[in-house]
Parts: sequence; C-alpha cells; structure tokens
Amino acid sequence: MENQFATPPQPEWLPPQTPTPVAPPPARTTPSAGQSEAFGQKRKRAGGGILAALIALAAKGKALLLLLPKIKILTTGGTAFVSIAAYALLWGWTFAAGFVALIFVHEMGHVIALRREGIKASAPMFIPFLGAVVMAKKLGDDAAAEARVGLAGPLLGSVGAAACLLIHEANGSLFWQQLAYAGFLINLFNLIPVTPFDGGRAMAALAPAMWFVGLAAMAAMAIVFTSPFILLFLILGGFDVYNRWGQIKKGGEQTQKYYRVSPHTRTLIAVVYIGLIVLLAWGMDITFVARHLS
Repeated sequence: MENQFATPPQPEWLPPQTPTPVAPPPARTTPSAGQSEAFGQKRKRAGGGILAALIALAAKGKALLLLLPKIKILTTGGTAFVSIAAYALLWGWTFAAGFVALIFVHEMGHVIALRREGIKASAPMFIPFLGAVVMAKKLGDDAAAEARVGLAGPLLGSVGAAACLLIHEANGSLFWQQLAYAGFLINLFNLIPVTPFDGGRAMAALAPAMWFVGLAAMAAMAIVFTSPFILLFLILGGFDVYNRWGQIKKGGEQTQKYYRVSPHTRTLIAVVYIGLIVLLAWGMDITFVARHLS
C-alpha cells in the first residue's frame, strides 16, 4: 500500500532546495571587571532602596504610635456620639447631649482618682443605656483606695449636676432643671451598695456584707420597674459579689491585707458615702418637675 503521509517529490520547475543555515548558540562570556563593578553598584542601590523603605516604614510606625492618644480620643468621642444618638431617640438631641456630658463628668471623677492613686486609666468609653466604663488594671492597693476611686465618680458627678441647677436658678430654664434632676438621679443610683456600682466600691472598705443588701434592693427594683437593664445589673452584681465574697471567706493573707481599713479611714468613707446620698436625694427633690407644677 502506498504511504499516504510520504513527502511528495519536488517539481522540476522549482529551484533546488538548500538547507537553511542554523545560527550557532551564543557563546557564554565571562563578565569583565567593569561589568562586575556595575552589577555590584546596582545591588548596592537596590539594597539602599530596601533600607530606605524600611526606615520610612519605621517612621510611619512611630507616627502611628504618636497618634495613639488621638485614636483613644476618637474612641471616646465616637462612643459618646453613638450614645447621644441612642438617647436622642427618647429625649431629643439637646437633652441627650447634656445627659452624656453629665456621665462624662462622673467618669472623669474615677479617672482623676485612679491617676492620683498612681494607676493608669483609660478615657471613658460610653455604652448606650448602660452608662460608661473606664479601663484600669486595678482599683487600688487596698479597699480604702477602691472606695476613694468609687466615690470620686459621684462626687464630681454631683458637682456637674449642681452646675446645671445653678444655671436653672439663673435663667429659670426647665431644660436645665430636668438635666440637673437626671444628674442627681444617675449619681444616686450609682451609690447602690453592690459591685460593680460605686456604692459597692465604698462597701468594700465599710462592710462587704452590705453587698447582699444591695443585691436585694436591685432585685426589688427589677420587679417593680421590670427593666431589662436593671436585671442585667443584678446578674452582673450577683456574679461579682459571689466571687469576691468567696475570696473573703477563704481568708488568704493578701485578701485580709486588702480589706484591712483603719477606723479613721472607714469613718471618713462612711461620712462621704452617707453625705452624698443625702445631698443627691435632696437635689432630686428640689429639681423634681412635677413638684413644681403641682
């Protein structure tokens, strides 16, 4: 059988085929000294560029570190704005802004007290409908320091509420009267004798057993007002009291040292605590709107 894939014979009218010359592969040459020097300079320039990039990156990192305080401020301002927006749904923007400002004054009392105790504290971070928090590794070296830090919030917060009352007395504005009432209320509420409230911090130096009285009061409030937030505070307080009371019952040396408070210091804390309750209750009474409308 004839091979169908055989190459056909070349026609006679075509010129004879000649093989196409193939160029030999280029010979490998060894770079000269000048070429080696140029290559080395290129490597040095490349290395210098990488080093410059690393230095620039380090400089940017340093700049970010310098910006951290501003980032913290943005965190405080951002959470404050979110809280204002949340409260504005209930009371409007103006009153919501004043209410958040009063919370800020209260929390700054804790910040100042912590720093006086030599403890680094964060700026306040706001949580809508739950107030605000200040982050710190500890509240002091002993229960007396914890009480000072705890009571500093209602102390400065009471000053803020009193300032609103003075403005109301000066111009007779109902807005400032209502804001003063709200300020007295939130600071008095924080004196409930159960942790993590400020009153519970004071009880750590006065009488830790009062934490259970505070829990009972919180339970009664949760039933009367049927508020999910009060119920949440009750649960958080219950866990905290359970843990701390268990530590006290174990009676370790460090625990005994922490809760050891001199009679003089205990008396001063009691005077401040009871005095705040009386003044804040009086402030609520004189700023209660329905009382003035009747």
